[in-house]
Amino acid sequence: MKEKLQQIFKDVFGEGGEVRYYFAPGRVNLIGEHTDYNGGHVFPCALTIGTYAAVRPNNKGALCLYSANFPEQGVREIPLGKMVYKAEDDWCNYPKGMVWVFGEAGLEVKQGLDIVYWGNIPNGSGLSSSASIEVLTGTVLLDQCGWEMDGVQLALLAQKAENKFNGVNCGIMDQFAIAMGKKDHATFLDTADLSYQYVPIALEGVKVVIACSNKKRGLADSKYNERRSECEAALAKLQTRKDIPGLGALTNEEFEEIADVIGDPVKYRRAKHAVAENQRTIQAVSALQAGDLSLFGQLMNASHVSLRDDYEVTGIELDTLVENAWQQEGVIGSRMTGAGFGGCTVSLVKEEAVDAFVENVGKAYLEKIGYAADFYAVSIGDGPGRIG
Repeated sequence: MKEKLQQIFKDVFGEGGEVRYYFAPGRVNLIGEHTDYNGGHVFPCALTIGTYAAVRPNNKGALCLYSANFPEQGVREIPLGKMVYKAEDDWCNYPKGMVWVFGEAGLEVKQGLDIVYWGNIPNGSGLSSSASIEVLTGTVLLDQCGWEMDGVQLALLAQKAENKFNGVNCGIMDQFAIAMGKKDHATFLDTADLSYQYVPIALEGVKVVIACSNKKRGLADSKYNERRSECEAALAKLQTRKDIPGLGALTNEEFEEIADVIGDPVKYRRAKHAVAENQRTIQAVSALQAGDLSLFGQLMNASHVSLRDDYEVTGIELDTLVENAWQQEGVIGSRMTGAGFGGCTVSLVKEEAVDAFVENVGKAYLEKIGYAADFYAVSIGDGPGRIG
């Protein structure tokens, strides 16, 4: 990978100077969807696929950004100083947002940088390419400017960049999972107070298989922000009956006791999902720790049903992938992962059944949707850092 980056950097920016190389992973959430901004638990893990960067200081007083994934866009030269979101800057708004948020934290970037990015996360897949590039850029800035910061601080700054600069009202999960990734472990995170524990993922004879629907979706122009506001409205109603900081503070029983105060049936369903999904996530982690993979899979399936029926963020593409996965031999559990509205599913599949799973689900998807899905058997990797 480093050799590929070296060649691209040389072709784009020329030879000379010290070039450093960096990586930040993508992430997949095993269970706990749309709970992170509701004060609930999530259970993501970092992947061995992600985003790479080759970086060299320049004397231009500017960020000179190039993406090998979008070579037709060429080099974007962005002067240091006041960073402003511009729709025409497309993916460059993610690195720009990190420079802006570092400045807001009193860490002003004064050194110009030539940066080549290259990622092997499918674009728009829901595996958090945006959070990956944010955490990667933060890692680059810390190293290049000689600053120090722990992974939790970095995750919080990356979330702020997404919220305040790029206008996506996301929770903390994606940035936290990437900044705090640990090989062969998932992160059981309580988003209410950012307490977390690493849980070993011992999947002997079982593969984590990602199916990418290839339906592209952008978070900012999806209904993501709408779902969040619906939950906030439901919470405000519930708080007139019970003193709670978020939906994640309620058990299913406690929720149903006071749910009538919500009034609106749509907002009721949104809140019901947030509460139930949090409880499923807690139960799923306990099941995994007890070695009960069957129960973990059942809870994954139930998560998808809730996301489909109560939260309404799946759509025909994700439902087709999951419903066909459920019919395959050797599938322990399958659900959509990420924000929804396109993107990916995650399935736990017995090793000997993976080839048939890919063939059968892929064929059914192509026949129904009209274009192909892509499949990846993934490994759980570490968080960000310098490479080579």
